[in-house]
Amino acid sequence: MTMSMCRKICITNRKLVKGDFLRQISRVLDTKPYALILREKDLREEDYERLAEQVMKLCVGSRTRLIVHSYPDVARRLGVEDIHMPLAAFIKMSEEDKRMYRHIGVSTHSVEDAILAEQQGAGYITAGHVFATDCKKGLPPRGLAFLHEVCQAVSIPVYAIGGITEENMSPCMEQGAAGVCMMSGYMTL
Repeated sequence: MTMSMCRKICITNRKLVKGDFLRQISRVLDTKPYALILREKDLREEDYERLAEQVMKLCVGSRTRLIVHSYPDVARRLGVEDIHMPLAAFIKMSEEDKRMYRHIGVSTHSVEDAILAEQQGAGYITAGHVFATDCKKGLPPRGLAFLHEVCQAVSIPVYAIGGITEENMSPCMEQGAAGVCMMSGYMTL
């Protein structure tokens, strides 16, 4: 896969943004990422929903898909068809609930997690953390060999996550990733 085909997913973290979060999201959308995962998981559901509503309005008219993180009920109420779930929460979802969404992504941290997520019906997975990142301070990165193993173990799209920059995207794609997820790069542009 060439770099021009690399799908970039923005993972939000409003705590990294200097200034207005929604203005930052507008700047991110101007760069045309494939998708935006609203990952503000420290928010209570009602606060998350209010923020998701605002971000959804910004995404209208852009080519960027909004993906709701961890709150499937919020996605349902707002009419967002794409969700991203931690593996443990995804496994607990009923088959009926899973059918309510067009795409469900799942966070994975091992080859076994990746295989389980695919078996349980995930449409794509994130695999990481690949490189050292401040988000996982003190935890050693899993590396490119890990990413390669995950990509070989599943048939669904795999997105590399953790310490991803413009400079290290290419090696991720060479391991078979469908794309990459970036947080800091988007939240500080």
